[in-house]
Amino acid sequence: MNLLKYADVILPQALPQNYTYGVPEFLEDKLIPGCRVAVQFGRRRKYAALVKEVHDRKPEKYEVKPILELLDEEPILHPIQLQFWEWIARYYMCTEGEVMNVALPAYLKLTSETRILLNPEADIDTEELTDDEYLVAEALQIHKELSIEEVQQILDKITVYPVINQMIHKRVCLLDEELKTTYKLKKETVVSLHPDFESSADMQRAFELLKRAPKQEQAFLAFISLSKKEDWVKRKEVQKKAGVSSSVVNSLVTKGILKKDKKAIDRLSRKIKNVEASFEFNPLQEQAYQEILTEFDKKQSVLLHGVTSSGKTMVYIRLMEQFLKQGKQVLYLLPEIALTAQIVSRLQKHFGTQIGIYHSKFNNNERVEIWNKVKSGEYKIVLGARSALMLPFKDLGLVVLDEEHDASYKQRDPAPRYHARDAALYYAQLFGAKVVMGSATPSMETYYNALQGKYGLVKLTTRYGGVKMPEMEVVDMKQMLHTKDSISYLSPQLEMEIKKSLSDNKQVILFQNRRGYAPSIVCNVCGWMPRCKNCDVSLTYHKFHHRLHCHYCGQQYPVPDVCGACGSLKLSNRSFGTERVEDDLLQHFQGSRIERMDYDTVKNKNAHQRLITRFEQHEIDMLVGTQMVVKGLDFDHVNLVGILNVDSLLSYPDFRLNERAFQILSQVSGRSGRRGEGGKVLLQTMNTEHAVFEYVLRHDYEGFYEAEIKEREAFRYPPFTRVIRIALRHKKVEVVSEAADILSQSLRAYFKEDLLGPSAPIVGRIKNYYIMEMMVKVPKEKGDLGKIKKYIRAQFNWLQAQKKYSRVFIVPDVDCV
Repeated sequence: MNLLKYADVILPQALPQNYTYGVPEFLEDKLIPGCRVAVQFGRRRKYAALVKEVHDRKPEKYEVKPILELLDEEPILHPIQLQFWEWIARYYMCTEGEVMNVALPAYLKLTSETRILLNPEADIDTEELTDDEYLVAEALQIHKELSIEEVQQILDKITVYPVINQMIHKRVCLLDEELKTTYKLKKETVVSLHPDFESSADMQRAFELLKRAPKQEQAFLAFISLSKKEDWVKRKEVQKKAGVSSSVVNSLVTKGILKKDKKAIDRLSRKIKNVEASFEFNPLQEQAYQEILTEFDKKQSVLLHGVTSSGKTMVYIRLMEQFLKQGKQVLYLLPEIALTAQIVSRLQKHFGTQIGIYHSKFNNNERVEIWNKVKSGEYKIVLGARSALMLPFKDLGLVVLDEEHDASYKQRDPAPRYHARDAALYYAQLFGAKVVMGSATPSMETYYNALQGKYGLVKLTTRYGGVKMPEMEVVDMKQMLHTKDSISYLSPQLEMEIKKSLSDNKQVILFQNRRGYAPSIVCNVCGWMPRCKNCDVSLTYHKFHHRLHCHYCGQQYPVPDVCGACGSLKLSNRSFGTERVEDDLLQHFQGSRIERMDYDTVKNKNAHQRLITRFEQHEIDMLVGTQMVVKGLDFDHVNLVGILNVDSLLSYPDFRLNERAFQILSQVSGRSGRRGEGGKVLLQTMNTEHAVFEYVLRHDYEGFYEAEIKEREAFRYPPFTRVIRIALRHKKVEVVSEAADILSQSLRAYFKEDLLGPSAPIVGRIKNYYIMEMMVKVPKEKGDLGKIKKYIRAQFNWLQAQKKYSRVFIVPDVDCV
């Protein structure tokens, strides 16, 4: 084939560089960057690849294969997204194929399905075929090609590859790979008035035809009523309004009065009532709003540092209105899906159906439709978790990063391990858009950059409506060590405050940062604990399922009756999770309406929204949950928050420990007393002297920042350096240990004391892979960060080029949190 043009494409594979294909003559004028094409990669596999660049440079090191076909009439994303993907891959040390896998909705990625074809040159001798082979050959002669699933049905077997392999060997059939798209339009049966019955006289004739069919007449009247608003009506709506079956409506079609069609339906359409375009700013909010606009004249990004319940969301709304008037799109990012339920209802009151929502709970078809609406500019506002950053915005004007400090903005697995806050700043820069970051407890890096003048800084120092900050108290739990109370983790002070709140018809939030019933089961005789066979962790007991769960690999186990080591029957639960807290409270506070909010209870798509709505409407008295109950939620009637085990936040070995603890404790306190009189927060701990409490009790972020930033500078941690965590994984502990030692030696020659490790993490084995970790601190004065990452990648390649370590997985995590 004579090729004049070539295309670099992104394959959905972790390839170090993009692959180049030839552009056939029939595609030369049609191929545009951002379109998907079908290509062959490897011997037989076909993939839907994304065109990144079209050029005339022929590769010299390999034979070019032609693009097989064009899959899109127009690009599925804009050129800016391709630039963004390239930056993410470069900065976070991954590949563009890995970015593509995360960015594109599943149904925009085509699947490669094996097809079995009849060999047109085959001279089939039925006597040489087995019974199974004969059945498949007979089917191929009729249908010419079959899928693997169809062969399984013909033979009534799951394992059919041996049969197919023998038929290929006998030259009866061939294999091909067919790309199959999986996105399907949602279609519904709709009915409309037949043209023969459009006039008044014809309408009268229709009723004459229906005189002896009362149900059909009733259905026709229902259709007329519904059709006053739409040209076509869903058949099921006619059935529902008339109280008839589908056969009755079909009879109207048979008589020629109505006509029936299939129509593509928007899965995301919804009606919003009571759209309100205005609200009242207080003077401090008005001042903050004006200061942000002034800062936007000088800087791309602004940090809005506002205490909890200071009305930051109202400032965001006013800013969004400003950019919508300019015809721009707005991206509103939240760290948790749980927050979208409450925020979206507020935004819909102001912006109606201009808002699109995007997060992991949507099904694959819905994600494709959201993708297309954002690309076309139909959605002016998108509200979502970090994955919404990957949507193909057409003309982005403003990014709102609510709770910018939250660790949930960081993607951990799989690659790309990007931080949505930092990526959003770059993405906005590509559009020339503005970014406002909001938090009551900003991250150390963001606040440092604001003080250094990189970002604008605007403050809201008082709560909306003059409400007081909640009163906070540290409760010493050492008094409970030898208690025989039924709920040993509930201090007398907290129990008394709960009773008082309930008697005052107020609501309570209890925070426990571990789900399940009991984080571990222990033998009281020898100390044995059941552990996961795949991971080096103890198993968590979940009472609802009566199973032991591994929270790392997801494996479940039966609950043991006897000790696995000494055979003793004396097994007991150690510590407590949210499930046990809920169970105990239901017994202890009988008559109270108590619910739990954690990963186990909100798995379904709308479970977050239903639970939060019920709590807002005071259908729940007490809500027990993990971190998702304390992040940015706003409830009118909560006047008490209890943190049951603060020590679990203070015992993790990480340089961000104090920062994370301060943020969580401050955010928890912010859920209390947001309306009317101030609320109360009780922090239960064994370590009442911890330094963080001094600042939390005073709501003193600036004081905490000043103390913590000195520690960071002294020990050379962010924001004074960038950190890259490197994890090595292998199924043999001796191999991964040796590989880590060799890699650390090669890196230490360059980084010296700025390389920490290698060492095993707290959980040293996950899913049967042993793990070793090290951390590189890259001082900002060290030079070009890109060159440093290339050097680190070169050391990875050098190590994996050695046969013994070729199967060692090396995972870099840039700006780890």
